[in-house]
Amino acid sequence: MLPSQALLLAVVFALAALQALASDTFMAAVYEHAVILPHPTQEPVSPSDALALMDKNMDVLEGAIKEAAQQGAHIIVTPEDGIYGWRFTRESIYPYLEDIPDPVVNWIPCTDPSRFGPAPVQERLSCMARNNSIYVVANIGDKKPCDSSDPSCPRDGRYQYNTDVVFDAQGKLVARYHKYNLFLGENQFNYPKEPEAVTFETPFGKFGIFTCFDILFYEPAVVLVSKMQVDTVLFPTAWMNVLPFLTAIEFHSAWAMGMRVNVLAANTHNTSMEMTGSGIYAPAGARTYSYNMKTEDGHLLIAELDAHPRLSPASPPAVSWNSYALSVERFSQNDHEFTGIIFEDLFTFTALTEPGGNLTVCQKDLCCHLSYKMAEKRDDEVYVLGAFDGLHVIEGQYYLQICTLLKCPSTNLSTCGQPVEMAQTKFEMFSLSGTFGTSYVFPEVLYSGVQLAPGEFKVLRDGRLKSKHGTSKPLITATLFGRLYEKDQPHPLRISL
Repeated sequence: MLPSQALLLAVVFALAALQALASDTFMAAVYEHAVILPHPTQEPVSPSDALALMDKNMDVLEGAIKEAAQQGAHIIVTPEDGIYGWRFTRESIYPYLEDIPDPVVNWIPCTDPSRFGPAPVQERLSCMARNNSIYVVANIGDKKPCDSSDPSCPRDGRYQYNTDVVFDAQGKLVARYHKYNLFLGENQFNYPKEPEAVTFETPFGKFGIFTCFDILFYEPAVVLVSKMQVDTVLFPTAWMNVLPFLTAIEFHSAWAMGMRVNVLAANTHNTSMEMTGSGIYAPAGARTYSYNMKTEDGHLLIAELDAHPRLSPASPPAVSWNSYALSVERFSQNDHEFTGIIFEDLFTFTALTEPGGNLTVCQKDLCCHLSYKMAEKRDDEVYVLGAFDGLHVIEGQYYLQICTLLKCPSTNLSTCGQPVEMAQTKFEMFSLSGTFGTSYVFPEVLYSGVQLAPGEFKVLRDGRLKSKHGTSKPLITATLFGRLYEKDQPHPLRISL
């Protein structure tokens, strides 16, 4: 045999071995954590007091990590703010921060804890991963010194970042992500100078990571999927639910479907702040999820996912979101169009006055088409078809195009758009579409009691959101939530420069 042939055979065998090691599926876990919060204070606590609080939370997280590993999970995601909570000023959060190095340093804190100075939190997280042979994803705070040679250096001489870390099954730090889209009130943290598209490879796919409010923006969320081609998104969050479109389970599952990617979403659990809703989401729908406003308990979720969802037969097809809506004439328009407010956005509505039919409602460039048939037209419930095309300006600014079929809280049309959690009307069928000016549209279906409807609806290639066999439960909303990223205002950091 020629040497070149021997080399070729060796390469072929090596590739085959690697392929055998790589898995087509993996077990994912997320933990919704009822965070033990610090006492509100303007003054910094001692480092030992800060660590004591963080250890209490890590005790709980460690129990969840051990249980997940025992059930065969390969990776677990824990929530944003899950180790120290919130209620901080820039000064009072400082004792909770650690210097988190770039993962290129090839560091296992569990076996070499003092290599970069005191790092008890990273050491413990690393050991949780190593001792349980599981990837661990956590959210902590990073601090980076700076000086006058950096014109952007804060007056206290340091940057502070809301930071996600990932430790692999050997406890090695393999990813560090600084949150780019800070939510209102996160004044304890700085914006990173550039958005970070953080990815890492595993035997069970390519992963990307970002945090909470990031999911509503192009950078880094869309970049990770559309340009970096990740298979699975890791998503620590502290998400406050806002009906009818922005509850955690509803929007995060819709984002997974719209982007055709897996999402592991771990939320904090605090019912007084409307924080609940975690899930393991595939492009075809939720594999498992939890929404619990009744107790203050944490909750572990575990489910199997395709490691490479784009290659999976179960993956839904690519969608041309405006194809159907542009191809049809406007359906009959109700003469009684009216306006209503949803989350401070002015929608154009038309009521569903008949048990079934076809309706169109338009606002600016967006026309929304609905075909529907109710199982029963009730006198005590009103549904509307709504359209919004404009800049949303509350709790952040971003440009939306939304088509929605939703229940009103009462028969008084002036209430339409206000939050509602319960309904009694089932639909034998619905089909919703819109003339969207974006390819980024997220399909949402929410049932009475704030429940998802996995497997009960589909999105056709031509952009129609359709029920498969009618709704098994009463409907709160069926919505196509479109994002026109190119119309957004500049990032706050860009504005300040």
